[in-house]
Formats: sequence, structure tokens, C-alpha cells
Amino acid sequence: MEQTLSIIKPDAVKKNVIGKIIDRFESNNLKIAAMKKIELSKKDAESFYAVHAERPFFNALVEFMTSGAVVVMVLEGENAVLKNRELMGATNPKEAEKGTIRADFAKDIDANAVHGSDSLENAKIEIDFFFANREIS
Repeated sequence: MEQTLSIIKPDAVKKNVIGKIIDRFESNNLKIAAMKKIELSKKDAESFYAVHAERPFFNALVEFMTSGAVVVMVLEGENAVLKNRELMGATNPKEAEKGTIRADFAKDIDANAVHGSDSLENAKIEIDFFFANREIS
């Protein structure tokens, strides 16, 4: 079974759609192996998104991700990385297919409701960033 990381971002948490997003995962055979609601510090956000540090949107991304609580989850299932990415939809919600999480719950490319690992390698790194092994079942 694959595992992947999912983050419900501050915009979706503020809209009170956590349960609706979780239902999308569970209805598509992704098990929640771990979950917690946290507030990222600036240092946490900068570290997590360090791969984007040189990109022009980095500071805005850090500011956004620290603007409120997030829900971080380990999703588990067959082809979990790909399945989660399909459920999320395109990064830009205007380009996301109807019925995807971003099409239904995101405002724009910056406040796009969710994050998901883009590969198995990054999933491992991202899961380890947020969770100790004992927190995952």
C-alpha cells in the first residue's frame, strides 16, 4: 500500500469543509492512517516549502500557509499518490476538472484548498516532516 501526504490548507479549513474533503478521500478508497490539525510556524512553512525558496511566490506561500490552521493527513491506499492528485485536480482551480476538490472548494491558484505529495519519494519526506512513525496506523 502506498502512502501520501495531504494538507487541507487554511482557506479550506476556514470555509469549514474539512469533512467534505475527507469524505472525498474515504469515498475513493484512501484510508486516513494519521491526521492532525495544526498551525504552522513561519519556520515550519519555510522548511516544508524550501524547494520553492527561490521562486517568486515563496513568501506569499509561507504567509498563506501560516494564516490559519491546516489539517495534515497520511492517506494510504493503492496508488495513493496518483489517486490523491486526481482527486485534488489541477493546481489552478480554474483549470481543475469539475468534481475535483480544487474545482469545488478552492478560490484561486494561491488559495487552492489542498496540497498533496507529487511522488512516492516526496511523500516519504513530507510524511516524515509532520509525523512520527508511532502516529501512523
